[in-house]
This record gives sequence, C-alpha cells and structure tokens, in this order.
Amino acid sequence: MPHIQILPGAVSEIIASSADSGVLTLADRYGLMAAILDEFLEEEEEEALNRLLRRVVRGRIQVVDEISSDG
Repeated sequence: MPHIQILPGAVSEIIASSADSGVLTLADRYGLMAAILDEFLEEEEEEALNRLLRRVVRGRIQVVDEISSDG
C-alpha cells in the first residue's frame, strides 16, 4: 500500500478556509482523509481536526459535495 502524506500546513489551511467559508468541500474531505491516514499526524493537528469535526456535528460548518467553495 502506498504511503499517503499531505503537504505541510494543509490541515491548518483546510481548517482556516472552512472557518472562513462555513463550508467543508469534497476536496477538503479528501485532504482530511489523507491527514487521518498519515501515521505521522502531529497531536496539534489531530486536536484541530477534532475541533473541526465538532463544528460540523454542531452545524456550524456545512458539508457540501462541491470540489471548491469558490463561486
């Protein structure tokens, strides 16, 4: 199985963009999936992912099936 590793800072970028837009896109979800599967995920990033998921559960962030939240 190939090793999946996301770009440095990608988790922070996904969290920041979803907080700004109130939307979690399909591309964001694939990025988060890669982050979760990354065996070297930092504890700080894991905690940030948990906070993001809590916002989704509470309805503060909407999950959409669009690739991008742009226009």
